[in-house]
Amino acid sequence: MTADRPDRPSRPLTLRDVSEASGVSEMTVSRVLRHSGDVSEKTRAKVLEAAKRLGYVPNRIAGGLASQRVNLVGVIIPSLSNMVFPEVLAGINEVLEDTPLQPVFGLSRYDPPHEEKVLFEMLSWRPSGLIVTGLEHSEASRAMLRAAGIPVVEILDLDGEPIDSVVGISHRRAGAEMARAIAGAGYRRIGFLGTKMPMDHRARKRFEGFTGALARAGLEIVDQEFYSGGSGLEKGREMTRALLDRHPDLDFLYFSNDMIAAGGLLYCLERGFDVPGKLGLAGFNGIELLSGLPLRPATMDIQRREIGRRAAQIIADCVAKGLPGKGERVALTPRIDPGHTLRAALARCGQAVRDQV
Repeated sequence: MTADRPDRPSRPLTLRDVSEASGVSEMTVSRVLRHSGDVSEKTRAKVLEAAKRLGYVPNRIAGGLASQRVNLVGVIIPSLSNMVFPEVLAGINEVLEDTPLQPVFGLSRYDPPHEEKVLFEMLSWRPSGLIVTGLEHSEASRAMLRAAGIPVVEILDLDGEPIDSVVGISHRRAGAEMARAIAGAGYRRIGFLGTKMPMDHRARKRFEGFTGALARAGLEIVDQEFYSGGSGLEKGREMTRALLDRHPDLDFLYFSNDMIAAGGLLYCLERGFDVPGKLGLAGFNGIELLSGLPLRPATMDIQRREIGRRAAQIIADCVAKGLPGKGERVALTPRIDPGHTLRAALARCGQAVRDQV
């Protein structure tokens, strides 16, 4: 256990814990948390601060069921419009459908305060486990996850310190591997196109790995084009046009995801660019939509369905054995698919040194 990863409580938190932390009676704590009774604003603030700091979540299951768990597994993902996450949910469902457990999901919208609300509501119904996207959460969310007393699996990212178990890939390594493949294929003037990344932590980590590996190869990104909002084909077209208008001599475009890469490819083909001879491009995620394009863009398959399966299996195993957590780390290896937009013969040179980070 590292210093920045506090021990998880050995038992669920109670009103008494909040009472002791706030210095008021359990009855007063109950009134505050149930929004009933006459309580001063000063006392109310003190109780709410203590509850948030501890990660306490009221139990909505009444009576004789109050000490039990329900056969639900909470799943929190950022978006349903991104084609990555339905595949993850499919993998989770494949495993849980053979158990008494039922997945229920909520959307965080890449917004930490909203994730807090979703997490609070899910935990108040005392689920048997939680699967949460990513490793970056607000302090309040981390406190709730640590105090939940149930197995927690964070998914899709390994670059950080998990609460309990984690299943995913290293996005920094994935970005570095793509950079080596691009450099190994002989491309030299490279542009990056992707989301603004303060909240998309996984895209930020790929960008860091990508630029770091390029630097080690004596290269750097010529220019970049960022966007906010949802990914889409039209967004990819717009960004590609803007970047190539500024730098018509670019010979490779690296997109942060496959949807905008697909839009960029369509724009390039319409404009008559020689792809991949004079202009290569690559995306990320390995979505099925790419197979229906005139050329299949290079991408990286992150095994998202398998990530869902492995996360669900950890939850199912913990519930079957009565374990509050497993502390398991499952590292999957993403695979580069050169498609038709990365000079494949030379791309293999980059693959040969894939383990040299």
